Amino acid sequence: MNRNEIEKISKALADETRLRIFESISASDQMTCGEIVSMRGVTPATVSHHLKILSEAGLIVCRRAGQFVYSQGVPEKIAAYAQALAKMARGKKRAGGSNSR
Repeated sequence: MNRNEIEKISKALADETRLRIFESISASDQMTCGEIVSMRGVTPATVSHHLKILSEAGLIVCRRAGQFVYSQGVPEKIAAYAQALAKMARGKKRAGGSNSR
């Protein structure tokens, strides 16, 4: 996983509402936008915006079936993200410099 992907996922999960939506989707097999709206008390437009960001980060996949859009978590993406963060935490130095700022 490259640094750009790590940043994109980190930014996606940094928002409290998005994190709660991601947690709910990951805890279930799949969820519709309507189910997320009713659980979180946010508007459909807001949920749609958050789902787009989570999807662009590769954390969820969305599929349309008739009038419904189903969202599912991508556990492999979180596993790769956690592995990349662990590698960073172990202090893998970048070529030509140190890790401190």
